[in-house]
Amino acid sequence: MLRRLRIENLVLIRDAELDFAPGLNAITGETGAGKTILAQAVGLLLGAKGDAALIGTEGGEAYVEAELDLAPGLLEEAGSEAIAELRPADEDGLVLARRIFADGRTRAYAWGRSAAREDVAGAADRLIAMSGQFEQRRLSRPAYQLDVLDAFIGEEHRQRRQAARAAWNELLAARRRYEELQTGAAAEEARLAELRALAEDTHGLTPDDEERLTTERERLRHVTELVEAAATAAAAIDPEDGDGAASLTARAERAVAPVERIAPELARAGDELRDVELRLRETASELRAFLATIDSDPARVDEVEAKLDRIAEAKRRFRVGSYEELLTRAAAAGDELEAIEQGYDPAAAAEQALADAERRTRDGANELHAARAEAAPRFAEAVAAELTGIGMGEGEFVAELREREPGPTGIDEVAFLIRPNAGLPFAPVAETASGGELSRIALAIAAVAGGETMVFDEIDAGIGGETAHRVAETLRRLASRAQVVTITHLPQIASVADRHFRVEKIAGDPTHAHIEALADDARRDEIQRMLGGREFLSTVQSG
Repeated sequence: MLRRLRIENLVLIRDAELDFAPGLNAITGETGAGKTILAQAVGLLLGAKGDAALIGTEGGEAYVEAELDLAPGLLEEAGSEAIAELRPADEDGLVLARRIFADGRTRAYAWGRSAAREDVAGAADRLIAMSGQFEQRRLSRPAYQLDVLDAFIGEEHRQRRQAARAAWNELLAARRRYEELQTGAAAEEARLAELRALAEDTHGLTPDDEERLTTERERLRHVTELVEAAATAAAAIDPEDGDGAASLTARAERAVAPVERIAPELARAGDELRDVELRLRETASELRAFLATIDSDPARVDEVEAKLDRIAEAKRRFRVGSYEELLTRAAAAGDELEAIEQGYDPAAAAEQALADAERRTRDGANELHAARAEAAPRFAEAVAAELTGIGMGEGEFVAELREREPGPTGIDEVAFLIRPNAGLPFAPVAETASGGELSRIALAIAAVAGGETMVFDEIDAGIGGETAHRVAETLRRLASRAQVVTITHLPQIASVADRHFRVEKIAGDPTHAHIEALADDARRDEIQRMLGGREFLSTVQSG
């Protein structure tokens, strides 16, 4: 759904912001008031060429921005990758924009970030169907016609199509793997050789080896300093000959002990001296135990250095950044080599995977084809009935199913054909109908299949009377299932709209166009103007 359209300095429109309703939105106004500028604004979002002549008088550039609902799964579709990368976190809508500069250059944006015009147009095209040249472009694409038929079939078919796309992607991956093994036997043997080397070079290594050996190397490199520090400290506390800190503390305690009963306040000092002596002797014992653990054997230094060099060389050779990653890859290599030793054949496995993927793809395509073959006549009959109802001759319409090369949507291609006049052959819709006719054909198709936001600029070209009432009724029915925006001069259409906008030209220097959403009274006045009197005012909805 198109939530909001913002226009700045585009032709006669200085500044406008339109909030659209979910149902039928009608845009009316006097001839020449500037209604078609809205169609131009939407056209820019759909990829129409920018032109400096579109810039108004309020500055050196024009700007158009649309805020749309983001259809589920749209950004996961093929061709949406570039737009998907620009999506801000937790953003549930889609904001697209185009800016035209004074020299005719344009820039496109998604969520305010620069994007390729083609990517923005592609995203908009998935959500907005616009009559005129854009509808002709869409209806000439077999892929779009297939999408319409699939939408008509329903939700179960949509899930079937998703499964077929997933199977197709699996087939492509399986085919690449198979071809790599078939054409790259030498490369595969080199890969297996690397796996064997990785397993061999890391044999016996444990997760804590690198950290433990690095710590030990530092001790071995500074063994002289460690011995000197520990020995000096032990000698100062409790030397083998003479007095140290422990014996001096003991002497102090012996001096205080006899007088503690005479001066009880010295009891605390005596207790602390006894405790200090005990802790000093324990510390001296720990220092001597540490000295006993120090290994100054040069051979151990060489051994530790060799093991660390082995680890560093393995990380470099197998292009990993950490010891943890090295062991992870080594474990995976060991698992694969063990599987091969037990009879696993990569080439045979790839061949079997390819066969399985081909079968799943074929089955999925056949299911899609069966559903489409059953639905195509019903779809064509329903569209034909709609065409007859809106005055499009006998309504002879065909959805012709054709076979094509397999792909992510199966093996089918659909062509929408119409017979404009009795006696003439059926011909493609996009090549046969004029602008106004094409818009009404698009309306009939949408009324049957539903769809996204539909924008009509020429839906009422050359019609009136009873046909106008039928077109209005068809638009009203379509608006119950899809959003519709129509630029119209017909009161029959405006009278059934859920939201009504009026475009008014304001004379001045310079002249500009003003757009406003109409409340009930203003809406009645506008429809009265369109009628040229007070006829049919009873048909206007009150809310």
